[in-house]
Amino acid sequence: MALPASLPPPRQVLGTRLQLSDEAAARIRELIMDGRVRPGDRLRLERLAVEFGISVTPVREALKSLRSEGFVMLEPRRGFVVAPLSKRDVQDLFWVQAGIAAELTARAAPRIGPAVLRELDVLQHAMERARAARRPDLMEDRNHLFHREINLTAASPKLAWSLGTAARYVPRGLYGRLADWPGLAVHDHARILAALRDGDAPAAAREMRGHIVRAGELLVAHLERRGLWRPDTRDG
Repeated sequence: MALPASLPPPRQVLGTRLQLSDEAAARIRELIMDGRVRPGDRLRLERLAVEFGISVTPVREALKSLRSEGFVMLEPRRGFVVAPLSKRDVQDLFWVQAGIAAELTARAAPRIGPAVLRELDVLQHAMERARAARRPDLMEDRNHLFHREINLTAASPKLAWSLGTAARYVPRGLYGRLADWPGLAVHDHARILAALRDGDAPAAAREMRGHIVRAGELLVAHLERRGLWRPDTRDG
């Protein structure tokens, strides 16, 4: 039977639904990683659907996906609730990111030519201007492009994919809410860029690793201020 002309083909419907589910999952991750919902909090499908302006179905699919990632749990008679998130969990996420990013930077160092260095310089200056203008949103955009340029230059797509998988647990937009992140990013990127300009792969990898770890420390401090853990809690 032919579909009515007003309906999109099934593939388009499926694609739209999956996109909405991915977007919903990203927004729920942000709520969790920003401490706006706490471990044990119930995540009501209807309330989230209204907040996101979408139907319940992609929200349910998003929560199922987040359950497989360990962000939420499905409890009898309660539905989906936020899973425990310890300080060690957050530190581990950044530890994984730091190791992969450092290796990609080491691989990129001998491959970086004048054109890539110029592009990194342009992005660094753009970040500095965005910081001066107090535009963390622009800083995050340039920050993403800075790291992406290095990761692409490494020519290690599977390793870059692994980094992207780990990094998605910290949604874009979150760094801009960390008060000390703009200064950290500008300072650390300058050191990474200097090592790449010198062709010093070990130094560039070391600077990248430290940069990612320090960003994780900022997020831990942010969550402590939100009362997620006591400041003296070592591993949550």
